[in-house]
Formats: sequence, structure tokens, C-alpha cells
Amino acid sequence: MSETEKIAAGRTPDPQTVVVHDKHDERHQGSVTVPQYQTSLFSFATHAEFDHAAAEEPDRPMYSRGNNPTVQQLEQRLAELQGGEKARCFASGMAAISTAILAAVRTGDHIVCVSQVYGPTRKLLENFLPKFGVEHTFADGTSLDAVRSAVRANTKLFYLESPTSLLFQLQDLKACTELAKSAGALTYIDNTWATPCFQNPFALGVDLVLHSTSKFIGGHSDSVGGVAIGSKELIGRINESEYLLLGGVMTPHTASLTMRGLRTLPLRMERFEKNGLRVAEAMEQLPHVLKVHHPGLPSHPQYELGKEQMSGYSSLFAFETDLPVDVIKRWADHLEYFRIGVSWGGYESLVTVPALPEGYESASGPVVRLYIGLEDPQLLIEDIKQAFEKVT
Repeated sequence: MSETEKIAAGRTPDPQTVVVHDKHDERHQGSVTVPQYQTSLFSFATHAEFDHAAAEEPDRPMYSRGNNPTVQQLEQRLAELQGGEKARCFASGMAAISTAILAAVRTGDHIVCVSQVYGPTRKLLENFLPKFGVEHTFADGTSLDAVRSAVRANTKLFYLESPTSLLFQLQDLKACTELAKSAGALTYIDNTWATPCFQNPFALGVDLVLHSTSKFIGGHSDSVGGVAIGSKELIGRINESEYLLLGGVMTPHTASLTMRGLRTLPLRMERFEKNGLRVAEAMEQLPHVLKVHHPGLPSHPQYELGKEQMSGYSSLFAFETDLPVDVIKRWADHLEYFRIGVSWGGYESLVTVPALPEGYESASGPVVRLYIGLEDPQLLIEDIKQAFEKVT
């Protein structure tokens, strides 16, 4: 049986086929890439056609703040790759996160959130939502008892991030989603680190999956965007209210750049996984490295849970050091193949020595976050060693 026949018989295409294969579409004149529909509005031949589209065709492009064909193509592909019914793209990861959260809660509601959540998400819960009477509790995501203790009668949302993006802690997604359902709450997860290639939260009961497409999905450090993926009903609810009113929409140009990156995502993630693990394993053998936080290492306290929930690992991780902050920053200055910068997911390797925010009291020394790009991993390891030699 040919691959085409296997797929026709019900076998799901592999991720690389999902992101590469396009059905022939005469509307695009046979173009192998989706054109950029760089237009603000779409006109109609008659007013009857306009009225019908407005009433019966919610996905029919009318105005690019609502629907644009270039963006829609990306949304359809992301939904298929992640295993959701529908997706909605945004101007940034935080636009996706804030819009999705606002659509889930109202005055008097309560959110349970993991304590080591992405910093701007934490600020949204701490500084913005309280102005509208929405409460929150941060809980240690590694402890189901801590998450359970945080639940209140008015809890409407569990917000997860697994792994977290600084100390790379996991949550037991299946247990958390079951707890949320028993409380009558939705479960959201920031799945940016694992990508759709390495983790399918829907299979574990999560209601909505969020990604910063600026990271691995875009993959080239030249676009900023975000996406929310879920059921048609849930995405429809977000679309009808906060999405259209707040206006944090993705542009056609950004969608085109992101689609270009998506085409090679599974292939790149294979290389990122190998590179990241190789460097992380080497880091464990170096002096002045107290602990390496990478869920793909057997030394990670949640290594077994990671193997259950994920099919692979990306290349962002951190390590703790016994060197003072000023010394480890000088170490970073001596690195030749790492750039000092925030974000991650592109082709280039990065390093930061962040100030630890609230919720990271478990760290026993300064924390350094490394992003391993597509360079030769042995070259990166030698670079790390020579920088240590210069400061010690």
C-alpha cells in the first residue's frame, strides 16, 4: 500500500507532511506558497452577496481585522499540527494569552496559575486583572496538592506552562485537567517550549493551547506573533468578543513569514533536540555548574513525567552556578558563539543571566539560561569551556 493509500485509509500524516503539503488551490493560480493578501478589506459584487456572507459565512474575509486568507491558511495548518479544531493567530504571544484569558473570566472569577509562569503573564494576573475584579492564586505546579489547595468555589481557569521557561518545571497535565474539570474550570497551557511536535496537550484534556509563534514556529527571529488553538466553540467565543474588540491581529506579512518557518519546524526540532541534550549533558560535567535544568536529562526530578507527556525536548534550558552574578555575567561576555539576548527559537544560540523573579526561591545560585541553536554542539561546548577558563 502506498503512503497516499495509507493516508486515505485513515492513517494520519506525519508532522512534516502536515506542514509541507498543500492541496492544489486554483484561487492562488497554482502558487506553491500562499500569497500575501495585503489588503484591508474584501469587496462584494452585490449587496445580496454581502448580506449572505455577513449572516451565513463567518470565515468569509470581509475586513482583515477579522479574517485574512493568508492568516487563515496559517491558522488552519497550526490547528491541524497541534490536533485542535480551530486556531486564531495574534500580533504577539502576549496578545494571544491576554485575549484568551480575558475571554474566560469576568468580575468575581478566580484563576489558578503555576508560580513559575512566563513573567508578562504573571504581570497580567497581578497588575491588570485585579482592576476588573478577577482574582488569582499562584501554585507550585510540581505539586498536585498545591494546585488542589489553590482551587476556590469561583475558580474558572487553570493556567499552565509545561515546562516553564526558566527552571523548566513540569505539571502533571492529565491530573491538572481532571482537577479543573471537577471544579468546572477551563484549562489553558502555554505550549511554546515543547511545540506541537513534542507535546499534544489536547490528548491530556487541556481545553486551549497557546504558543508564541515568535519562537520555534517562526524559527528565524524575524517575526512576532501568537496563536490560540482549541475547539471551534471555544475559539468562536474568543473570536466573537475579545479578539475583534481588542484588535491584536496578525498581519498577512507576519503570517507569511511564520508559515515559511512552520514548513521546516519538525526538521528543525529534531536538530534542536539533539543539540540541546548534547550541550546539557556536557554542562553537567563542568566545574561551577551546580545543577542543569533540562527535562530531557535523567537528573531532572520530573524526567519520568516528561517521558509520559512529551515525545521530545527542545533546546532551551538553564543551569545554576556557584559563581557570583558579576563573574557569570563576565563569563557570558566571553562566549563567542552565543549572543546575549532574550527570546529564543531561532537559528542562533543565546545566553542570559536573568534576575530571578518571585516564585524562583528554589534556585541555590545564580541561574543562567541557554538557548542552543543550530550550530555545531561540540563547538558550543568548547566555547562554554573557554569562557569558564577565562573567568576562573
